[in-house]
Amino acid sequence: MADKKLLLIDGNSVAFRAFYALYRQLESFKSPDGLHTNAIYAFKNMLDVLLKDVEPTHILVAFDAGKVTFRTKMYGEYKGGRAKTPEELLEQMPYIQEMLHDLGIKTYELKNYEADDIIGTFATKGEENGFQTTIVTGDRDLTQLASDKTTVEVTKSGVSELEAYTPEHMKEVNGVTPTEFIDMKALMGDNSDNYPGVTKVGPKTASRLTQKYGSVENLYEHVDEMKKSKLKENLINDKDKAFLAKKLATIDRDSPVTIDIDDVKRQPVDYEKLRQFYEKLNFRKFLAELNASGKGQDDTATEKVEYTVLDDHNFKDVKVTENDQVEFYLAMLGANYHLADFVGFSLKINDQIYVSKDVELLEEDNLKHLLEDEKIKKNVFDLKRTTVGLHRLGIHAHGLDYDMLLASYLVNNENNSNDLGEIAHLYGDYSVKTDMEVYGKGKSEHIPDDDILFNHLASKVNAIEKLKEPLLKKLKEHEQDDLFDTIEIPTARVLAKMEMNGMKVEASTLIQLQNEFAVKLKELEDKIYEQAGERFNLNSPKQLGHILFEKLGLPVLKKTKTGYSTSVEVLDQLKTQSPIVSEILDYRQIAKIQSTYVKGLLDVIQPDGRVHTRYLQTLTATGRLSSVDPNLQNIPTRTEEGKQIRKAFVPSEPDGYIFSCDYSQVELRVLAHVSGDAHMQEAFKTGYDIHSHTAMKIFHLDSPDQVTPLMRRHAKAVNFGIVYGISDYGLSKNLGISRKRAKEFIDNYFEQYPQIKDYMNKAVQEARDKGYAETIMHRRRYLPDIHAKKYTVRAFAERTAINSPIQGSAADIIKIAMINMQKKLDELHLKTKMVVQVHDELIFDVPKDELETIKKIVPEVMQSAVKLDVPLIADSGWGHNWYDAK
Repeated sequence: MADKKLLLIDGNSVAFRAFYALYRQLESFKSPDGLHTNAIYAFKNMLDVLLKDVEPTHILVAFDAGKVTFRTKMYGEYKGGRAKTPEELLEQMPYIQEMLHDLGIKTYELKNYEADDIIGTFATKGEENGFQTTIVTGDRDLTQLASDKTTVEVTKSGVSELEAYTPEHMKEVNGVTPTEFIDMKALMGDNSDNYPGVTKVGPKTASRLTQKYGSVENLYEHVDEMKKSKLKENLINDKDKAFLAKKLATIDRDSPVTIDIDDVKRQPVDYEKLRQFYEKLNFRKFLAELNASGKGQDDTATEKVEYTVLDDHNFKDVKVTENDQVEFYLAMLGANYHLADFVGFSLKINDQIYVSKDVELLEEDNLKHLLEDEKIKKNVFDLKRTTVGLHRLGIHAHGLDYDMLLASYLVNNENNSNDLGEIAHLYGDYSVKTDMEVYGKGKSEHIPDDDILFNHLASKVNAIEKLKEPLLKKLKEHEQDDLFDTIEIPTARVLAKMEMNGMKVEASTLIQLQNEFAVKLKELEDKIYEQAGERFNLNSPKQLGHILFEKLGLPVLKKTKTGYSTSVEVLDQLKTQSPIVSEILDYRQIAKIQSTYVKGLLDVIQPDGRVHTRYLQTLTATGRLSSVDPNLQNIPTRTEEGKQIRKAFVPSEPDGYIFSCDYSQVELRVLAHVSGDAHMQEAFKTGYDIHSHTAMKIFHLDSPDQVTPLMRRHAKAVNFGIVYGISDYGLSKNLGISRKRAKEFIDNYFEQYPQIKDYMNKAVQEARDKGYAETIMHRRRYLPDIHAKKYTVRAFAERTAINSPIQGSAADIIKIAMINMQKKLDELHLKTKMVVQVHDELIFDVPKDELETIKKIVPEVMQSAVKLDVPLIADSGWGHNWYDAK
């Protein structure tokens, strides 16, 4: 039957291609708990295209069961030359399989056999049962399976472009039939799979011999008839290699699989599990597609909410007392609420809902009083966004008492969506559409018709009210109600103030830097062109590759599909080979500072002469804050050119000061506290430099005077690496040392700090027992994979169990310091403003006459934020700009 279609996917091969298709975005593709997701995402994109194009009735994704197969038993070096699969890909493999199961797709692996053999067996079963079969792989070995009933699609560029191999195409490309391709491989061998063929026989010779003789067996029956030549000699000498290679190259089309063709029939999608999977991995695109399809949603998806539209005539009818329950939602189009256009608002007072597009109504006395009265408690979705938005309308919001976004984040910090609709769906309420469904996205973003808009606004305040009790109940069950009330809500209020304050930036300083950098870039360009002997496009990897590797003859370290790699990693290794390489690196660095920070900041200075960043309070699973639009936490500090950018950040008063105060090694101090390690605590209590102290321990030195700068650098990498669960492989890469040496460092570290090792073991065991890791302030991080059968998944959860209490506690400490600091500023009626937080550092805009007070109180407040078993130390600096304050 023509409608019987079988799709067979080489799981390992396609996952590998998917991983490298988005490899440059590796660190951008992470779930809220830190799992890399680039391969999963690219795999799903490719799968969507295949399912649409092929429309299979039956589908199987085959995976390798392990490295040991009948081929490795036959030839021990089989695939022996391959590099170790990156951990970042290994950790994603179980999730790819989980996603496939949720999509109703069968996966299968078979001990002692490769995915190729499973596919070969099912391709044969498909042909025998009248299926039209499509095989998708990144491995051309599978093209031997091509036939009039089976097409082999091989990935060409990432996973987006496929080359279809039919018998006709095989003949065009290789000059042989699919079956003869096995014999061709037998003669030429395979570098990728690491088995030899006949010496000096490459693809062209192998193809020619195969075309002439048809098979290896026939070739050797007639080899004596060949004229005397080096080729003949090699063929005779390497006969055993050729026959072994043929066995290794031949896909087993009758492997002992325990499932049949009927078992791979495409099954219904489990939409509820798929939704949870997308939410866990923060795949918003796929979530939006799922929501738009309406699949897996209950009947509340079409629920209409009753509401009254407010206008110039009836707004006075809105009356509220202190005893009323009030929900409020202020709608703005766009993520950056400092600039976003207002769309409208909605109010729910007891059971009555009001909506309007006219936000100016909020400035009327009765509505403004409602929003500004501290005694009238309001429930909102996003306290900070709402406070800033109302401030733009001249309304100083008070009494915003509950934040649905923060409550949801604490209950499940694996989900960091900031869309009320998406969050409501998590708790089974599909009456609220997502903003993407209502407004669209990007260029297609628009405000919908009034009926759609008003229902959307009404459904949002309705959901805030409906979901408040369930969320607060969960917080109480998780013992997180105190964290919500005393840390997250007050932090949101402090951040709103900081964002509204903004920080003054002198455009003139940035323009001066722009001119200085332009001169430096021109000088570097001229030096580079002089050494190259010609002018070329410095920003073209192809042209740069030609200059470096062809014209100047530098060693080729890595190639890409489009030519030579000229990545920073490659150029760093070539710095000693030629001065042109260092100059290219300098050029790139300054060019990035010029475009990202100089021009980037000039573009976002607001009419008040300030930049108003946004702090993302619900982005990370650790509770750490992030800064965007612009990112003030990411201004470079490692190079002098990068540091110069901070000169543009100045106090609001001409004779004022920028005051900076940051915690000294707060994560290591937390580690010393939670581990109780006597040696580390001693170092902090006696004021030793902790990195020199660690260097003495791991290098077995007797005195700090013996510690060299290189030793200290290595010790610093070990200290911070331990906090993040670094492996010997990771440490060796970071320090450019052997893996063996890196292991020695780690072993010596634990020998000298034994209680830290004990802490790590205890943290993992507690996570196994409880299902979560916890900070000093009881911020939880749930670890559902701590009992996973797959080692890579379990190991990732174990590392998270170790480092989350450290990173999360440090994040909580700075939040407590910020809350206490704002209280102190208010108590003393100071004009000083807290303007920026950079992880462990707080920045203040200080009038001249308050500097001495600030010098005293800021370190005191920060150092007393929490009581640890070791002292918290905060170091201060000040100056007439941010650069001088460091």
